[in-house]
Amino acid sequence: MGRPCLEGFSHRLATETDTDEISALMDAAIGNLLRGFLSPDQVAVSRSIMGLDRQLIADGTYFVVHDTASGRLAACGGWSRRATLYGGDHSTAQRNAVLLRIGADAARIRAMYTHPDFVRRGLGRHVLSVCEQAAHEAGFTRAELMATLAGEPLYRACGYEEIERIISASVDGVDVPGLRMGKSI
Repeated sequence: MGRPCLEGFSHRLATETDTDEISALMDAAIGNLLRGFLSPDQVAVSRSIMGLDRQLIADGTYFVVHDTASGRLAACGGWSRRATLYGGDHSTAQRNAVLLRIGADAARIRAMYTHPDFVRRGLGRHVLSVCEQAAHEAGFTRAELMATLAGEPLYRACGYEEIERIISASVDGVDVPGLRMGKSI
């Protein structure tokens, strides 16, 4: 299936055939894991920017983690050498396919999600580590990401520091906060 990562799980690069499964995991994570941090209206607005970015799969920088016992997709996440900091295929306002400058720009950690059935097992930390290592091997010395309020504790625990707080989406007076974070890798 893929390379072993944590006991009972394996990871590999995502392919186009994974997109339906990835989208379903993202939908479950957005709907369930943001609830404790955002209002129902903010969760709905979050869906307007969050989701699958097929460019990451095409670039070979997006990973999936499966539960080896059930074969279920448990987590996913990636990194990018492109300027886009966050957003799915449908959120065109945030997209910028310009290639980053190795040695000058920070790689982007992107689209990190864990299925609600698999939280608190170290999968997010594992995917983040795999992404940082791959970005470092590609020549990047820094990484940046856009954290949700739900993801912020994980990223802080993994050494990311706040760069700026922003409104990552705003629709009809409903604002969704985000936190741009970075660290040396």
